Amino acid sequence: MVVGETAIIGERVRLYQAVTLGAKSFPMDGEGHLKKGLPRHPIVEDDVVIYAGATILGRVTIGRGSTIGGNVWLTRSVPPGTNVTQATLQHAAGGEPVAPEVPGKG
Repeated sequence: MVVGETAIIGERVRLYQAVTLGAKSFPMDGEGHLKKGLPRHPIVEDDVVIYAGATILGRVTIGRGSTIGGNVWLTRSVPPGTNVTQATLQHAAGGEPVAPEVPGKG
């Protein structure tokens, strides 16, 4: 698990293995020196579940009570109570949602 130094994690949050709460970039000053301590990592509000392998980058907010599915890659904020899966992300990007195959069904 990777949790960036400026990430904020609420109460009753569950983070499973290999979750990354990281930054999209590391700002530099006019002389090219890295500027530390600036808010650049996610805010995870209370009662959020983030499943294994999810990556959340940038100063985005994951709203209270949301669920982030496994192996999801997020760079935008999520409103409270949202369930985000790979299928919903593909649908939001203009593609068709992906339904898992069920054995014995055709």
